[in-house]
Amino acid sequence: MILGTTKAVIMSTSLALLVGCQGGAAYIDNSFLQPDLGYQRPHPQRPPGPSVPSPDEGENTGPLTPVEESPTDTSPPSEEAGQNTPCGQATISKIKAPGSEPVSLRCNIQLSSRDVVTHQLIFEGSAASNAVLDCGGGLIDVSSGGSRMQKSGIIVRSTRIASGQWDAPRNVTIRNCRIRGFVRIYGLGENANGEVMKASSLKPDHTSYAQAAAPANVRFEKVQIEAPNGIPFYVGPGVIGAALVSSQISGRSTAVAVYLDAESARNTISGNVFSIKTDKRELIAIDGSARNTISRNTFENSDNGGIFVYRNCGEGGVIRHQKPEFNQITQNTFRYSSGRQQPAVWLGSRNGGKDYCFTDPAYPFGSSASNADFADYNDVEGNRIVGGDRNLIVSRGGNNVVRDNTSQ
Repeated sequence: MILGTTKAVIMSTSLALLVGCQGGAAYIDNSFLQPDLGYQRPHPQRPPGPSVPSPDEGENTGPLTPVEESPTDTSPPSEEAGQNTPCGQATISKIKAPGSEPVSLRCNIQLSSRDVVTHQLIFEGSAASNAVLDCGGGLIDVSSGGSRMQKSGIIVRSTRIASGQWDAPRNVTIRNCRIRGFVRIYGLGENANGEVMKASSLKPDHTSYAQAAAPANVRFEKVQIEAPNGIPFYVGPGVIGAALVSSQISGRSTAVAVYLDAESARNTISGNVFSIKTDKRELIAIDGSARNTISRNTFENSDNGGIFVYRNCGEGGVIRHQKPEFNQITQNTFRYSSGRQQPAVWLGSRNGGKDYCFTDPAYPFGSSASNADFADYNDVEGNRIVGGDRNLIVSRGGNNVVRDNTSQ
């Protein structure tokens, strides 16, 4: 039976909306300065009786059940987080040897400024919990890889064990590293568009499930990431308490610089300098992610946009549940240098209107019930815009606090 739900779709013929979870975007013009004129339209007809695929369709891995409940302590780990034993000499030698084979780490390791690592380093499962990688100024260089995954220098991820449960790492710390490549943190999937995410999204408790199955409290501190034409820092679905602090992000991205994906929460991006250039898109995407802190960062190249807050409605047939609300965007500096000035902060930057917004199944919750961004209850305070004016902060949500922002 077709559910009698409607989707709120905000349409503007002058606004070319952004697309894709990790992809590029069409050019958007200054229509963001115009009033947001929206209307309701009914959900398009879909095949009757949408079937609920088994979470294990195509996989013989047992029931889709997380190993443990969502953690209550979601603060980023301190410098004393490491409780694992030091890596043995065999592991150290493997990391330092020439080659590009991935290396799984479940121990603490200390490198030096003379070290150059060309292997992908992976922290996976609960066995990697409390591990610390201190590069001591050393370099991790996987920029010559042929694919996005091969160019991911550090990966922190959950693993699915034989029973079908998800085994997630907690309290992983990476510091003092120079990284030529990408960073990926994820649980159910690298991004929100996979089949496992799709199956989970059909259930009302999808957000809590995704968070329970994903890594928590992963801290990157005093790192330098040089992006080789892609997203340097990607926080995947359900990740809680990830932190990027006191770091430098450079290079070039065909998409954004930081992506906070659906159902993730309480992540911190603070005290960083973003000199990276993007081809078309904004620097930070907050996509269905909530209660994040983005503070005291300097964005040197904001012309394509600074921080956009939205919810990708139905992309990949996945229902997005969590609203991008209660985010703190404070005391950041946005620098502009050209005439193409997209918003420094845009709360509610999409609000539907793309064909893929109607590709999720008809259920009475999340983006299936409404395409609206619901970028509400966010705080945008004390930010500084250099080379532009304050109308580059745009709020199209409800109950947002926008105040004490300055321009020069």
